[in-house]
Amino acid sequence: MLVCSPSDAAEPDGPAALIGPAEALRIVIVNRVSEKGAKAGNEQKALAEYYSAPDATLLWVDDNGFTPRAKSVMEEIGKADDYGLRVSDYPLPRTDGFDGKSPDAVAQLADAEIKLNLAVLRYARDARGGRFDWTRINPNLDPTLALPDPVQVMESMAIRSDPAVYLRSFQPEQPQFEALRKALIAARGGNVDDGVVRIPDGPTLKLGVEHEQVALLRKRLDVPATGGAKETMFDADVQQAVWRFQEERGYRPDGLVGPGTRRVLNQQHQQSSSPSRTRLILLNMERWRWLPNDLGSFYVTVNVPEFTLRVVDEGKPSFTTRVVVGKPDKQTPVFSNEMQEVVFNPYWNVPNSIKMEELLPSIRGGGDWFFGGGGGGWDTSVFARNGLRVAIGTKEVDPSMLDWNRIDIRSLNVYQPPGPENVLGTVKFVFPNKHDVYMHDTTQKNLFAKPVRAESHGCMRVQNPDQLALILLKQDQGWTAQKVASAIETTEDQHIALKQKIPVYITYFTLKVNDDGSLATFRDLYGHDARMAAAMFGEPMPFDAAAPIMEDFADPAPVARMPVRGQPRRGRPANSIADAISGFLNN
Repeated sequence: MLVCSPSDAAEPDGPAALIGPAEALRIVIVNRVSEKGAKAGNEQKALAEYYSAPDATLLWVDDNGFTPRAKSVMEEIGKADDYGLRVSDYPLPRTDGFDGKSPDAVAQLADAEIKLNLAVLRYARDARGGRFDWTRINPNLDPTLALPDPVQVMESMAIRSDPAVYLRSFQPEQPQFEALRKALIAARGGNVDDGVVRIPDGPTLKLGVEHEQVALLRKRLDVPATGGAKETMFDADVQQAVWRFQEERGYRPDGLVGPGTRRVLNQQHQQSSSPSRTRLILLNMERWRWLPNDLGSFYVTVNVPEFTLRVVDEGKPSFTTRVVVGKPDKQTPVFSNEMQEVVFNPYWNVPNSIKMEELLPSIRGGGDWFFGGGGGGWDTSVFARNGLRVAIGTKEVDPSMLDWNRIDIRSLNVYQPPGPENVLGTVKFVFPNKHDVYMHDTTQKNLFAKPVRAESHGCMRVQNPDQLALILLKQDQGWTAQKVASAIETTEDQHIALKQKIPVYITYFTLKVNDDGSLATFRDLYGHDARMAAAMFGEPMPFDAAAPIMEDFADPAPVARMPVRGQPRRGRPANSIADAISGFLNN
């Protein structure tokens, strides 16, 4: 006699009549997206997860085909080109030809639901910077991307009253991105009235000149004539405005308005249809996707090609200063992090790159030891000449007593104590990161006068570090200028931990839109424009794009590698350690 429990007796599946059209469609979708199995991409896996839930809501179709919500989202995706993306990257299902009475109607609806979901998910990912793995193109392009979770996107789409607005929200919300978007539309032939006052051809305008075009120049630069001044007189106020205009756009300021400055003043109109300008706009729109929509109410940002640091408070720069950035072969990386402390009178711990490339060759006494000359073995006087000390662990040692034939210099702690010759100067700003770069003072103040300030090994040297320390510590802990000055004057190493970490964004914008709508460009120091263009537009990859950039950050080899006879070391002669240290060639 067969005895069945109640659970055994129950129907394993309900009658087909109990499965509604929506449920039947959901089951078909699950089966279709599950067919790919392990080969499925992240979006396909997200579809399988979402639609596997028995209460999953269909997002885009019903018995009659596409819903109005679907049509609004497809219309939004159709605008992708205006946002610097490509419509062709998001294939959409056909909106015509659906027959609800067709034998394959359910299959058609399932395919349409899947295809539109994939387009939506890929658009959301790409809008937040997920089109490429930039570190594979260049390891110094290391943004922290906030890529959306595909399942969360779908769950949000299900409850949003306007899914098109929600999809658009994945685009950067920064004012500069919107300004670039408008510039892109104009560059592609859109009818945009930029409202910029034009300065026609004419004589050179300079201090003391009276000319009718000066009145136009005042309108262009927003310099009203005050205190009885003539509108047509090029006075000191106009000269100051011209200086600022030239400097903000990356030119050496001279205060003169000749043919070159006229072109820059009028450039938005003259260059709006330039293909190269369109390309540059697209590259820089992409870089805005690397940053979070909410940058924070108070943050620090450095734009490497502009050689400029800004502190931004409630959306407006409260402090701006010049910086020195990394050389082309020692690049300042592009990344984001949080500042954790300000260090007054810091120690400088010599990085392995300088130990190997600068110290070790100098210790060899000009090469005599390596090349078999009779002159002289190891010369350790370089340490004393440059105020460097050597320790094994925490124990300081005399470098002249070490067996340099056997020791690996990278195993030593080589450092420079605080003092007037310390290459970090009086202040260091620390935001721990895998690139081991930070901001700091410098003894080489003369470099800030140069228009191109790419002179370091990756760190950012700040022109006015005491002022930067004041604005940061005043915001964080209420410090005064007197307290900052006192901390510097003590000459003792002091670490001031920030109570609230401050976001730091190291960026690489080679183009920006100025407040008046004109465009400012900056030199592509490191060739990132060309590398990005290779990925985004299929242009030829620069010959050096695949070369290792971060060799200084690699794990040290077990023994020092000696240079080949007659082969110069990269970048400088063998006896340049003093210059290297005084110039702070650190990471």
